[in-house]
Amino acid sequence: MSRPTRVLVTGAGGQVGVDLVDVLRGLTPPGGDASFQPDGRVVADDEFEVLGLTRHDLDVTDRDAVFRSLRVTRPDVIVHLAAYTAVDRAEEDATTCFAVNEQGTESMSLAASDVGAHLIAISTDYVFDGTKGAAYVEYDEAHPLSVYGASKREGELRCSPSDTIVRTSWVMGVRGANVIHVIADRATSGANVRFVDDQTGTVSAASDLARSLVTLVRERPSGTWHVANSGATTWFTVAAYVGGLLLRGEEFATPIATSDLVPAPLATRPPRSDLDTQKFASHWASLPPWRDAVARLVVDRTGREGVVR
Repeated sequence: MSRPTRVLVTGAGGQVGVDLVDVLRGLTPPGGDASFQPDGRVVADDEFEVLGLTRHDLDVTDRDAVFRSLRVTRPDVIVHLAAYTAVDRAEEDATTCFAVNEQGTESMSLAASDVGAHLIAISTDYVFDGTKGAAYVEYDEAHPLSVYGASKREGELRCSPSDTIVRTSWVMGVRGANVIHVIADRATSGANVRFVDDQTGTVSAASDLARSLVTLVRERPSGTWHVANSGATTWFTVAAYVGGLLLRGEEFATPIATSDLVPAPLATRPPRSDLDTQKFASHWASLPPWRDAVARLVVDRTGREGVVR
């Protein structure tokens, strides 16, 4: 009888990390869709042995600690979710941002090779500048506009050719701080919101992303993969949709331009950075449409029944 696949998850306390640990243990996380099985296989109870590490358990900027941790745990696969994700703060804290996102990823790749493990490293749509005018495919040239985007791109470049790089975007889950909670709180309190309609991207529900990562843990492909829910949207459209789910009228969400934001964000966002996910879909299956994913998040967050899907 074969032993379970030992999977080490860094950033296990983050919103994708907690969902991934659940899915690897055969559970459906809050906001999840139990029917979404991109590789057609349900996770068996004894399929994976999960080692979840939070930032308190492992400082990924300490290369010696990274090597020690992997040599002790001897994982088969590492899903590297630990990251510096404060996009605006990174503009004034570039040293720390690069230490985590570039050097930490390099250490993880080197240590994975040292112990014979496969690395899956998570990156971002912010490696692109948004000027293509269409959805980005995996081989499009990267040109980040922000410190955060540049640090993640450098992290990609520090990976081994045999590693898996997963680019995702606009991540949101039931657990963890994200824009869906902000919108839903305003909707239920009776307040209104203003959101930009000149930034286009792809939503990634943490639960759907986590289930997709399990497929990659099983298959261990090399190279870069774009993984996000189906369909491009804007932040304003997301806000208006959540308002509708929570029975707010058209007055709830007002579209504005990025230039109207006060205070102005420190980091420049790409105006259009939606990810083409056909490569993943052609090998396994498309992730559910973003509206379906957002509806699940809102239902599980509020416990509200009868929302319009």
